[in-house]
Formats: sequence, C-alpha cells, structure tokens
Amino acid sequence: MAKKGGFKKVLIGVLVLVLGIAGVAVVNLNKLNKEISKIEISNIDLNSVEDGVYIGEYNHSEAVGAKVEVTVKDNKIEKIEILEHNTGLGGKAEAIINSVIDRQSLEVDTISGATGSSTVILKAIEKAVLKN
Repeated sequence: MAKKGGFKKVLIGVLVLVLGIAGVAVVNLNKLNKEISKIEISNIDLNSVEDGVYIGEYNHSEAVGAKVEVTVKDNKIEKIEILEHNTGLGGKAEAIINSVIDRQSLEVDTISGATGSSTVILKAIEKAVLKN
C-alpha cells in the first residue's frame, strides 16, 4: 500500500526540478544575450564593394549563428539569402534582411524578441561584404 501523500511529494519534487531547470535556462539565455549585445556591427561603404556574390558567416555559439549570401550590384545590396541560421529562439530575426536591403545599411533596428539572432545575421552580412 502506498504511503498517504506520496504522490503529492513526488509532484512537488518534479515541480522543483522543472523550476530549477527553467531557472538555469533563463540565466544562460540572459548571459548569451549580454554577450551578443557587445557585438559591434560596422556599417559598410557600398561604394567600395565590387559587384558580386559574397558569403559570410558568424557563429556566436552553438545556439546562435548565421551564414548568408549577399548579392551586390551597382554598389547596392540586391539580395540577401540566409543559407544557414541557428536561431536559438529568434527565428523571426530573418526579417532583418528586408530592412538592410531597404536602407542599404547595416544600421537598422534589430527585430524585437529576436535581438541576438538579428545581431548575428547583421554580423554575417558585414563579414560577407567586407571580404572583397
């Protein structure tokens, strides 16, 4: 016969374990976001970029990284394709490429709720275009 209250103790134990794991995940996510916020993005002078297709990659960690293909023609970014994107939690960050193309600049606002992934994508674009 099971002890009275045994199920309640197991349930509380599981709840404490889940909350502990969630707490560790939040601390790690905050640490990752602080590290990513320190990444500097240099704007690019498109007048010095020759026509071509450039590939750039930036991996901040196993959780967040991006590889992009940037097409430049007549000193303008015509197209940006995301070849790989380890998103962490920031899958919606991929919309940032539209802002870069519209403004022809890396000085754009990051995507709310996906700041880390947005920053990593911008850094990959920077690395692609500055390779030439």
